[in-house]
Amino acid sequence: MRTRRIAAIAAGMALALTLAACSAPPVRTESTPAPAEVSAELEPFYTQVLTWEDCEDDMQCATATAPLDWTDPARDSIDLALVRNPAEDGAPLGSVLVNPGGPGGSGYDFVADSLDYAVSPTLRAKFDIVGFDPRGVNRSSAVLCHTDTAQLDAFIYDIVPGEIGSDAWLTAAANANGAYAQQCAANTGDLLGFVDTVSAARDLDLLRAVLGDEKLNYLGFSYGTLLGATYAELYPENTGRLVLDGALDPTSTSFDVSITQAKGFESALRAFLADCATADNCPFTGTADDSMLKIRALLDRLDASPIRAADGRELGSNSMTSAIVLPLYREADWPYLRQLFDTVMKGDATLAFSLADSYNGRNPTDGSYLDNSLEARFAINCLDYASQGDTAVMREQAAELAAAAPVLGKQLAYGDVGCLQWPVKAATERPVIDGAGSADILVVGTTNDPATPYSWAQALADQLEAGHLVTYEGEGHTAYNKSNACVDDTVDDYFVSGTVPASDPLC
Repeated sequence: MRTRRIAAIAAGMALALTLAACSAPPVRTESTPAPAEVSAELEPFYTQVLTWEDCEDDMQCATATAPLDWTDPARDSIDLALVRNPAEDGAPLGSVLVNPGGPGGSGYDFVADSLDYAVSPTLRAKFDIVGFDPRGVNRSSAVLCHTDTAQLDAFIYDIVPGEIGSDAWLTAAANANGAYAQQCAANTGDLLGFVDTVSAARDLDLLRAVLGDEKLNYLGFSYGTLLGATYAELYPENTGRLVLDGALDPTSTSFDVSITQAKGFESALRAFLADCATADNCPFTGTADDSMLKIRALLDRLDASPIRAADGRELGSNSMTSAIVLPLYREADWPYLRQLFDTVMKGDATLAFSLADSYNGRNPTDGSYLDNSLEARFAINCLDYASQGDTAVMREQAAELAAAAPVLGKQLAYGDVGCLQWPVKAATERPVIDGAGSADILVVGTTNDPATPYSWAQALADQLEAGHLVTYEGEGHTAYNKSNACVDDTVDDYFVSGTVPASDPLC
């Protein structure tokens, strides 16, 4: 079995994804590009022939070339890394490109290491399943900020001095983020300005063509839904079967994202507390409201008096928030939350840092980072979402966040500080995406999804001219291939036969 969670979490256990190199000597095959009407400047990219080599335990690897700048294709080129699991029935209906989210998530790793978790047996049998690293990510031409892991540790884990939102805190946070931005610019070069979602969506059309597919079949989770929806807006005539699970609302601003996610995680935390009350080892007593107040008080205590771990790092409220958030993504991981609160309340930061490290892609055994997902996420978001530096506005928004989500809202405030000194200008608008003229698109939403709340799935399905909402009434982040037969059958039937539900199946 290849199933392995990308964000594996276990007390005292390092997150580890064993990534096999392409085998040698390789067995080579080639793809025949699909015909495409493109400009003369783009024709060399669209007519390139992919050479596939055996790799990753019966899979195949290839590298595609894309323009660095889609508005000036002759300027330079970048590499896009691909891994393919050939259709197990031997007669593929086509390819399905898969994106696990992020932004910054490695589709290559997702397919190579977690194929059974990524897609159902039905899709594996009928389609070539293709994982790819978007521009800026991992094995593709990648964003690089810090070359020293100690520097990256300091950026992620060091506690910013001062009260959150105070003048001193804002100055220190701006200085830290400014230094980080300078490192990204120095180490990444021109690529840093071209890792936006629109450019990545144009890469999708290139990949569609060079894989030999006349239409794009695509499965996108979380951020991957924004990438897929952007593709439908740019290339509606080339859409095949698109499934967008755990949707983002394309019109959301950076603050919209912060406040909606704060509410989502807070709702999931309340659901956890209700479940915790039925367990023998729950560290909380009293009502859910009492427990929420205790968690907020715990976060405040960690700011005033951090817990020092064995490796010298200090656990403050931000790292503790990462540790809390990760198990909220899956209901099956809630037992870790019980252990987390119990151990931290006793002054032990071991599990807290293990969870925070997993969230950040850090191996707690040796301090190495598994990929560049954090750096890529930062770079992509700084291009996709405009930031504003008005301190008064940020403080008003912080107050709104704290009112909407009294426990976690404070930790998600002042997000604009991160990109204020980014060396490349961000997009200034968040336009409605309707994908006018596209084929049918399935939008899957989970009613108590903490990271991409259900309201976003409703919004995206409403915006898309051919959007069809599939609701999963439950907990956790994303729904497909998570043991709900209703969702899985709806998605698989759509991919295989093009069948869309007459109405929301309300799974």
